[in-house]
Amino acid sequence: MSELSSSPPLLQVDDLIVRYPVKKGLLQPRKHVHAVNGVSFTVRRGETLALVGESGCGKTTVGRSIMRLVRPSSGAIRVDGIDVASLSRRQLKPYRRKIQMVFQDPYASLNPRMTAGEIIGEPLGNFGIAHGADRESRIMSLLERVGLGRSHFHRYPHEFSGGQRQRLGIARALAVEPSLIVGDEPLSALDVSVQAQIVNLLDHLQQEFGLSYLFIAHDLAVVQQISHRVAVMYLGRIVEIGETADIFRAPIHPYTQALLAAVPLPDPRKRRTIEPLRGEVPSPISPPSGCAFHPRCPLAEDRCRREVPRAQEFQAGHFAACHVMARNNQYAALQPVTA
Repeated sequence: MSELSSSPPLLQVDDLIVRYPVKKGLLQPRKHVHAVNGVSFTVRRGETLALVGESGCGKTTVGRSIMRLVRPSSGAIRVDGIDVASLSRRQLKPYRRKIQMVFQDPYASLNPRMTAGEIIGEPLGNFGIAHGADRESRIMSLLERVGLGRSHFHRYPHEFSGGQRQRLGIARALAVEPSLIVGDEPLSALDVSVQAQIVNLLDHLQQEFGLSYLFIAHDLAVVQQISHRVAVMYLGRIVEIGETADIFRAPIHPYTQALLAAVPLPDPRKRRTIEPLRGEVPSPISPPSGCAFHPRCPLAEDRCRREVPRAQEFQAGHFAACHVMARNNQYAALQPVTA
């Protein structure tokens, strides 16, 4: 991984809230899906921040909000110090060049009626970056940078394998020379061997162009390999955030511990010291009071049911939101879940 910049953060998200109205009957009160409920984090230049959690925790909604594919209900999204959460469609155009997205499905995200050259060339034309011979030259260069060749220029998406389609999606994102790429589970639809190739490609591109990544994922093995920091989400909130090595070595929040304990161990002689989670994730339409994790938490107490915990710094750069762990200061006594 490239060295992290000490300059101000490229992306700063403050108290992001996204709620979707739920249609009810004429006399029934209107309810909302609390998809994202007060999320805050930063992404530094040259850094990869992984956003992890169970399905439905709101991590994809966070990514789409940053891209302004979803309009936030409230909160601030600052890119290079400019709050883009409330910008109009016309004002958003320069911002969209700074941040691009690589989607989960490498086939559905590509226009089946356009060739690879047209797919990569479209953003070049939209932003007036290159035309004519210069445009074609840039497209060829981008194809080669992501591991494709000149022979792929006139091929359609259905003529590519899954890994090649994802490489094409990455090339399209790179075309406008962005500073940040949001990857919405970009590896989940690929074979394991292809995943390793894409991880190596993303790492190489980061070093070459100084890119920052917001990497949304559920595969913790990949997250451990590719990220500098990890943010753990549960039911619309970040419950823990810190350096990758710290999160995997000694997680603080009970949910993070259980999440890591669910990862299979390659050695059958080793046993987990933490029981896997029981129960189901509560409905985001009627989230629990207090700490959202308390119905499934083995350490829950009365305060957890009444008060939403605030994130506290347990060690430099390592934050967690848990009443019990903060009161007992159990960080030093934690054991690695992989032991």
